[in-house]
Amino acid sequence: MSYEVTSAIVSFMSTATPTSRRSLPTSPTTSTAPPAPRRALDWRVRFALLSLVWGFSFLLIKVGTHAFAPFQVTFGRLLFGTAVLAVAMAVKRAKPPRGLRTWGHLAVAAFLLNALPFSLFAYAELTIPSTLAGICNATSPLWGMALSLVALSEDRPTRRRVAGLGIGFIGVLTVLGAWQGFSGLDVTGTAMALLASLSYPIGWIYVRRTLAGRGESHLSLTGAQLFLATLQLAVVTPLFTTWPVAFPVVPVLAVVALGALGTGLAVLIQYGIVAEVGPTTGQMVTYFIPVIATAAGVTLLGEALTWNTPVGALIVLAGAALTQSRPRSTARQP
Repeated sequence: MSYEVTSAIVSFMSTATPTSRRSLPTSPTTSTAPPAPRRALDWRVRFALLSLVWGFSFLLIKVGTHAFAPFQVTFGRLLFGTAVLAVAMAVKRAKPPRGLRTWGHLAVAAFLLNALPFSLFAYAELTIPSTLAGICNATSPLWGMALSLVALSEDRPTRRRVAGLGIGFIGVLTVLGAWQGFSGLDVTGTAMALLASLSYPIGWIYVRRTLAGRGESHLSLTGAQLFLATLQLAVVTPLFTTWPVAFPVVPVLAVVALGALGTGLAVLIQYGIVAEVGPTTGQMVTYFIPVIATAAGVTLLGEALTWNTPVGALIVLAGAALTQSRPRSTARQP
């Protein structure tokens, strides 16, 4: 979802987040892989479907927390998402990763890219609107840009990208109503949502340094990652929550949809889009998520919307787009 990640956003797609979160790692050499198989649905239809699924994820989180504790919503999300990827791995006969070292790195990635941000968003939406959570998720590219300048020596800054970083954070301040002293804003919930969006690029950088270029399939690595995140929540959830006294139909369906569609199926759709049209187009879904999240929250949940929220969101998205821009390579003259 961003992931998230954007978000979502998935770690092994720019070596970035399975939830939401974005694009597959590109090779410096010419690829010799066979062309992607022709899909039954045009990639534009799948792109629109992916945008809707990830955009509605924030509404589904809000509905789920009406009946269940945030950790329980996250555990259910991961459980059903893992089930979808397990079926996909069985169909494609994808073998799980090998080696304790790989599984150790995947456990860290599962925490940073799934267990932590998913839980933070669920807790945040106890006190903030789903619209604000969706917009906070859109700050992931901004955090990623700032962190990559420090952590990734190959990611050199340009004036345009630095300008995008500044513009993006002006947008964040606009959304939060900084000129009003953040009046009426739940600081804790908003901070949790922003920390969730920050967790994604931290996870992406970790994955790029530890798991990029491995021989296992992306499906295998992502399935294992979600499985480990599910185990982490299986341990944590009973420690901080009690067994639900009731299972209302709507919140249950929201959690099932959040996991099966927003976490499991969305990852598979994103992989297919990136394989077919490339990471640059595939990651554009990031910019549609907050728009859909805002529309869903306002129309279906009746959440209030003031002028600074959509205006600030547009500024955030403009800044995020600039941070992701790359200079065009100049063709060599013969």
